[in-house]
Amino acid sequence: MRRRRLRTALTTLALAAVTLVTVPAAAPPPTGPSTAQGPDRDWSVAMVDSTMARYTPSTIGGWSYPVGLYLYGQYLTYRRTHDARYLAYIKSYVDRFVGADGSIGQSFNSLDSMQAGRLLVILHHETGEARYRTAARKILDRLATYPRTDDGGFWHADTASRAHQLWSDGVYMVNPFLVEYGAEFGESGSTDAEAVRQLAVYGGHLQVANGLLRHAYDESKSVSWADPDTGLAPEHWCRAVGWYSMALVNVLDAVPADQPRRPRLLAILRKLAAGLEKYQDPATGRWFQVIDKGGRSDNWTETSCSSMFTYALSRGAERGYLAPRYAAVARRGYQGVLAKLSVGSDGRTELADISVGTNVGDYAYYVARTRAVNDFHGLGAFLIMNEQLRGD
Repeated sequence: MRRRRLRTALTTLALAAVTLVTVPAAAPPPTGPSTAQGPDRDWSVAMVDSTMARYTPSTIGGWSYPVGLYLYGQYLTYRRTHDARYLAYIKSYVDRFVGADGSIGQSFNSLDSMQAGRLLVILHHETGEARYRTAARKILDRLATYPRTDDGGFWHADTASRAHQLWSDGVYMVNPFLVEYGAEFGESGSTDAEAVRQLAVYGGHLQVANGLLRHAYDESKSVSWADPDTGLAPEHWCRAVGWYSMALVNVLDAVPADQPRRPRLLAILRKLAAGLEKYQDPATGRWFQVIDKGGRSDNWTETSCSSMFTYALSRGAERGYLAPRYAAVARRGYQGVLAKLSVGSDGRTELADISVGTNVGDYAYYVARTRAVNDFHGLGAFLIMNEQLRGD
């Protein structure tokens, strides 16, 4: 307890000092060449410094999962570098939404709205401030009344347009939060059980024979995109599968070896990994926007999902969840993503070919999505991947 109080005091002092100097002012852009990447550059630091130069904690956006994903990646970079500016920036962002009493103006009526809750757990861990626990608890309390399918899967959102639907995206929005909340606050028994249940239920509906997951499932089989017999969406949209792959590894990392559903999660991951290996683009090492249709001329390799798959395969091989050969699949993916990274004349990083946010649709819809540069989906996924593989 004494050590925790000392750590909290030191962290608070560091945050206060850094905040006075650099937040909310944007950080300066990184220095360096205006050409593509070199082997010795710290690309996580370059990307975080570039993003902090583009946005202050007040202008980076509202409470949302893409910003939450990016800032989680920034936190991973902070944990390695111990650059207090990075943590101060995250705290300044979160403090826009969390009051001194722990109040937070979010209804948490969708899984998407819960993803940034990971930042609440992180800030409690780093500062010891009780208000972050109070705010995070609101998500857990909301899940107690949140609508579910008949077999217990959380609906993608508590709205008529998302009723009875499971989206592969959704497991990342809530389940890493659950296991991290449980670890931080001593409630792992219940939170771990819920997280593995959700992954098993979603996997049971969404994973098909080729190992990949369909984007979504409608229990009512009534929405326009749902197959009338299976309730499944028609395509394997790459980022939806990427979200699932990262959530799967995060939860496996957190739950104990004797967790009853752990073997089921390992089976899902191994089947998924085989599908990803099969459909990796041999020319680039990346994965296509519609994963299993790379032979079509209008399909294209997408950067955020390629980062997600690379991370999950590398982590899975490292932890023994997957066969060692998947480390080589991940290394090919890593080089493929690095090829989409460049540095502009202003010294800031640019990450290309990131799909913007996407609903459930057909093949034509997915391949026509905007290919953005520096979209937070891609920046966050890149940082998570790079912190896993940068030493390889």
